[in-house]
Amino acid sequence: MTTLLNHLSEGPASAPPLLLGPSLGTSYALWDAVAPELSTAHRVIRWDLPGHGGSPADLIGPGATVADLAELVLALADSLGVERFAYAGVSLGGAVGLHLAVHRPERVSSLAVVCSSAHFNGAKPWQERAARVREEGLARLAESADARWFTPGFTVPRLVRDHRDADPDAYAACCDALAAFDLRARVGEIAAPTLLIAGREDPATPPVHLRELADAVPGATLTEIPGASHLAPAERPEAVLTALRAHFDGGARRGMAVRRAVLGDAHVDRAQGRQTPFTARFQDFISRYAWGEIWTDETLSRRERSMVTLTALVAHGHYEELAMHVRAARRNGLTADEIGAVLLQTAVYCGVPAANSAFATAQRVLAEEADGPAAE
Repeated sequence: MTTLLNHLSEGPASAPPLLLGPSLGTSYALWDAVAPELSTAHRVIRWDLPGHGGSPADLIGPGATVADLAELVLALADSLGVERFAYAGVSLGGAVGLHLAVHRPERVSSLAVVCSSAHFNGAKPWQERAARVREEGLARLAESADARWFTPGFTVPRLVRDHRDADPDAYAACCDALAAFDLRARVGEIAAPTLLIAGREDPATPPVHLRELADAVPGATLTEIPGASHLAPAERPEAVLTALRAHFDGGARRGMAVRRAVLGDAHVDRAQGRQTPFTARFQDFISRYAWGEIWTDETLSRRERSMVTLTALVAHGHYEELAMHVRAARRNGLTADEIGAVLLQTAVYCGVPAANSAFATAQRVLAEEADGPAAE
């Protein structure tokens, strides 16, 4: 008998882990339009609630709490060897994220709470829904899913089907968890960088709930998405993706730090000083993707990346860039002899004329280094 939540893992195993939590009544398909894009920079792990999607129904029972669900998420993370992770969740999945950020702060590096709240309007409505589902099942409730989840005229048939096919007892237990959830007295303790996303048209957790969280969580950022109801990742995936990328990737900021470490402050300052409105997006592209994703991937060391880069620049005859990356290679720990060995290798595979020009460029840079600090 399995004791773990069903899940789908996407992206490089070496990338920073990001867990995605679902809303009540949905499966991890809620993230179908967002997760693949996030997985270019993260090891994305999306999970199903008990009795939803592929998760066993008997993982929780009557009287379940959000704390119980949080423990199941931690058990899943532990089984995958994930100690510390970024987390984003919708509605009940967002409540799980809030609980983890308060009670297990050492596990959560960054948090996004999407169309969720620190409370869900008291216990009574959820107790009544749980009783109704235990008595009738989910077929009738699923008929109103579109009205509760989306703006008029929008639907995602897969999610409505997941709602209808969920296990009634597990669904009712999740209602019990929502009925008992109220973290308003504790959210001020959250230390993880926090993004709050509200659907402007959300009737279940309207923007005022997210504004309350924004006022209470230190340093939190609030984004409201026009034209989005309760399941914003399904209805407005582009807007949600943009907000999550900016929050979790820190791509441009992280990339700029690596770019400075490898190329030197003087070079980067010059490049930034030459930036114009015409080139600004390209500079952001370099910082976000080349430096913020590729150079931060720990699969290869910076020494190894320097060797690959030198070879590629020789192969394409980019000798001005080669000079810059000879200096970078020295910062990354390569000796002059190792740089020479790399260039000698290029003579075999890129051609003697290319290597000849490369040796001349490298010799000039290394001579400048020997004479004193290079004027970058």
